[in-house]
Parts: sequence; structure tokens; C-alpha cells
Amino acid sequence: MYQLVFEKRVKKDFKNINKPDILFIKNTIIDFTESFNDEFEQNLINKGKIKKLKGTSQELYRLKFRSYRVIYKKEKERLIILVLSISSRENAYKGL
Repeated sequence: MYQLVFEKRVKKDFKNINKPDILFIKNTIIDFTESFNDEFEQNLINKGKIKKLKGTSQELYRLKFRSYRVIYKKEKERLIILVLSISSRENAYKGL
């Protein structure tokens, strides 16, 4: 099972999102984390919900739901999904 860890700057991201969407995002991320395994990830990749990001120095992935994007990375040796950023589609990839 993977552990969910939020980068400190995610708190700032949440300040720009309304409360119902924050609840939706948190619940979706928790469900994602609890269901996460290789088969689940591959299924979401096939559906276009997950995409490996190109042109970054780290191995980053984008999880897409509604108009929001969650940028995350996997650290398999520690079984952690580190949420790096949560933002609207328009701003999701700035600063990576």
C-alpha cells in the first residue's frame, strides 16, 4: 500500500480552490492512493487519466480529473506517492 504525502506548497495550491472542489480532490487522491497498484495505474494510463510527463528532471506523472491536475511522483523503495502540485488545467505545468 502506498502512503500519501503532500508537498508543503500544496497548501498554497488549495487556497486557490473552492471548498467543495478541495473535498472532491482530497477524496479522489485518497481513493487513488488506496487503489494504487501496477494494474490500476496501467488501466488509468490506457484511459488517459495518467500521463508520464516529458521534459522534467524527475520522473513525474499527471493525474487528471475534472479540470484539475495532480502532479505526482512514485518512490517505490519507500512506497510513497508525493503530491507535488494541484492546480487547474491552465496552470498545472508552470514551474515544473
